Amino acid sequence: MTATDRSIELINVAAQAAADKLAHDIIAYDVSDVLSITDAFLLASAPSDRQVKSIVDEIEEKLLKELGAKPVRREGDRDARWILLDYVDIVVHVQHSEERVFYALERLWKDCPELPLPEDAVKTRGKAEEYARLAGDASGSDGELS
Repeated sequence: MTATDRSIELINVAAQAAADKLAHDIIAYDVSDVLSITDAFLLASAPSDRQVKSIVDEIEEKLLKELGAKPVRREGDRDARWILLDYVDIVVHVQHSEERVFYALERLWKDCPELPLPEDAVKTRGKAEEYARLAGDASGSDGELS
């Protein structure tokens, strides 16, 4: 079984919305063969809680406006360190960069096929490392995350 056309459409709109709000390391996996509850996961991250919320708000707005999709569940708003949007067909995870490194969801889903994404989303790969390096240079540290 593979992700449905509807799931891929949702993933692409959500990925573009995340890229528009400068999310880092956007990636999507087709998890339909290993999970019966959803077809695909979209992962994205940002260096601040405020930006995490902004990305999530943009994803929700674009999916509603362009595809008429509303999440059935939204979790993690209070701390904005990891917000999950459940659209049944897809699940969107927007994490603070530190949570992204700590939980490493990519390791869990590495055996699942990666879904193609819009070019703007693909260009975000490696941005978290670049951001961490620049932040480290600005603070005088060696650029490693603590």
